[in-house]
Amino acid sequence: MKDNFFGIKLKELRIEKGLSQRKLGEIFGVCNQTVSFWETGSREPDLDALIEIANYFEISVDFLLGRED
Repeated sequence: MKDNFFGIKLKELRIEKGLSQRKLGEIFGVCNQTVSFWETGSREPDLDALIEIANYFEISVDFLLGRED
């Protein structure tokens, strides 16, 4: 995810739902620092986490990765 589309989109979705990084981390069983790393592009979620995130926000993985609008 070279252009960090995922991180930018995750942050937008999180803010739209009114969630802190800590709360989102709790939902997915990771610490808030992991969420921060995802949002800044320092780290990427594994496939299982990516699917969980897409399901939680009711969007496709392709949308999260910038492959569809």
